[in-house]
Amino acid sequence: MPRQDFRFSMPLRVRWAEVDPQGVVFNGNYLTYFDVGMTEYFRELGFPYPDGLAPFESDLYVVRSVIDYHRPAAYDDELDVMVRTGRLGRTSLQLLAEIHRGDDHLISGELVYVNTDLHDVTSKPIPQPLRERIVGYEATPPAGA
Repeated sequence: MPRQDFRFSMPLRVRWAEVDPQGVVFNGNYLTYFDVGMTEYFRELGFPYPDGLAPFESDLYVVRSVIDYHRPAAYDDELDVMVRTGRLGRTSLQLLAEIHRGDDHLISGELVYVNTDLHDVTSKPIPQPLRERIVGYEATPPAGA
């Protein structure tokens, strides 16, 4: 996906504790990078996680995560973590994420979240103010919007 399709990007520097004996980022850490990106993406939208959803008595749960590895990152690399909403359903949303080192596209990912009731953890519609903010924010409208 072209970088310009992502309006949100945040810098991240690889720390020593995140690399394995091969000298590259341990594969599971990319999900952590995506999670940090998701948190900052929602903060950018004006819905800092998790407090931004509390007024709607909602919370988000990951139900799917996919990572495609293209090239590894290494200790002290300066990365860009990019996140965008690819699809907005009635109760779920798909976040697309990419990690770049300069012009090198290293990692692609997909995270699907279900919006749930804060108390009984059953699915419920995504709050309309969040839906409207996502649609108004994204350079490319999410599918289903």
